[in-house]
Amino acid sequence: MGIGTLDEQMAQIRKVMRLTYDAGFMSMGWPERVGGLGGSNLLRAYLAEALTSRDLVEAGLYSLPEVLAPTMIDFAPEELAAEMVPPLLRGDEVWCQGFSEPGTGSNLASLTCRATRTDEGWQVNGQKVWTSVAQFASRCVLLTRTGSVESAHRGITALFVDMDTPGITVRPIETMHGSPEFCEVFYDDVFVPHERLLGEVDRGWSIAMDLLPYERSTALWQRAAFLQRRLEQLVATAPAGALDPAAVGEVTQLVLAFRARSRATQWRLAGGDELGAETSIDKVLLATAEQALFDLVAEGLGAEVALGDDAASTQWRDEFLYSRAASIYGGSAEIQRNIIARRLLALGDDR
Repeated sequence: MGIGTLDEQMAQIRKVMRLTYDAGFMSMGWPERVGGLGGSNLLRAYLAEALTSRDLVEAGLYSLPEVLAPTMIDFAPEELAAEMVPPLLRGDEVWCQGFSEPGTGSNLASLTCRATRTDEGWQVNGQKVWTSVAQFASRCVLLTRTGSVESAHRGITALFVDMDTPGITVRPIETMHGSPEFCEVFYDDVFVPHERLLGEVDRGWSIAMDLLPYERSTALWQRAAFLQRRLEQLVATAPAGALDPAAVGEVTQLVLAFRARSRATQWRLAGGDELGAETSIDKVLLATAEQALFDLVAEGLGAEVALGDDAASTQWRDEFLYSRAASIYGGSAEIQRNIIARRLLALGDDR
C-alpha cells in the first residue's frame, strides 16, 4: 500500500490522472470512440509502469480503470460508453465493481442480489461485499440475479448503476492494515433505468468472464512494477547483513518471473488475442511473488517492521499485512489452481 491515508492516496491518483489526461498521455491506448487517442494497450501499460516506478500512484488503486473500462467499452451502448469513459480516465469519477457477496465465497455463479424488471427499468435488492473504494465511487458495474438460482450462469444480468441512487448504503470495512479500502454495499429497492443494461439480459456471466481476465492481467502489470520497485528499495536500504543473499535471489527470481509472464500477457492483448483461463497463471504468480517479497521484509527487518513508528517502517508493515490477502483478492489461489488444472491442463472434471 502507498504512503498516506486512503483519502490522500485517492486524491493523489485523481490528481495524477487529471494531469496525464490533460497532457494527452492518459488517452493513449484507448479507442477513439470513447475519447481516446487510439493505439496499443501497451501505451497504457508503460504509462502505468512509469507512474508506479516513480512512486506517483498506488498501483492497486490506480489500476481500477483497467479492470472496468474495457468491459464498459465492449458491452455498454456506444453512447453510454462515450459519455462515461472520459470522466473515468481523467479521474473525475471513480467506479467500483459489485461482484462478491456474503456467503458466496469464490462461487460467483451463486450470487443472489436480485434485479426485478419493471416498466421503467430494474428494481435491485441485495448486498455486495469487498467492493473496493465504493465510498468514493460515482458508478458501479453490478452483477445481479435476474433468473432462477438454479440457472446459475444464465440467470445473471449486469447493470451500470449510479452510486448516488436512493436506496444504496455504503459501509466501509477496515482491513488488517487499518485502511477502509473495501466496503459492503446494500441495495434496497434501487432503481436502474433500462438503458443502463450492460450486454444482454441473463447473459451477464459473459461480462464477468470478460472483466476478470483484465483484473488478473492488465491491472497486474502495474502490481509487477510496484513489487520490483519495492524489492530494489529493500535491497538498497536494508542494513548490512540483514538479508539472506539466497533468499534475495529467490525473491528476485519470483518477481522477475511474474514480470516476464505479465509482459507476455500485455503483448498477447496487444496482438488481439482474447484473454481467458490462462490469466489465472498471472494471478498465482502475483500472489507467490508478493507474499515472498514481504516475507523477506519481515525476516530481514524484523523489529523495525513490527515496532517502528517512522514512515518507512509503517509502510513496510502495512504492505506486509496487505500482502497476506494477495492469495485471496482477485480470485483465491485455490480457485486459480483449479482453473489451471481443469481448463488448461485438462485434469479432472471441468464442470
